[in-house]
Amino acid sequence: MHGYTPDKDDYLKRLRRIEGQVRGIARMVEEDTYCIDVLTQIAAVTKALQAVSIGLVEDHLGHCVVDAARQSPEAGAAKVKEASDAIARLVRS
Repeated sequence: MHGYTPDKDDYLKRLRRIEGQVRGIARMVEEDTYCIDVLTQIAAVTKALQAVSIGLVEDHLGHCVVDAARQSPEAGAAKVKEASDAIARLVRS
């Protein structure tokens, strides 16, 4: 079981909403909507994806990292490194 499993339905709902927003942005481009309005919507989608990412990181730390640390210091350290690498990828994006 993954750390996000109890909140899976909420994540899926949020991702579907984001998917709808992205389709809306594509429609805006098709309709030659003013570029600043398109950029505003892109910023909103980016923020929504960041919120999902933060939730997944929190779930990973609270479940996967904690469980691994209970197993052994090595397993805990490996999960911390994994989380750190994931956070670094998010920060770079």
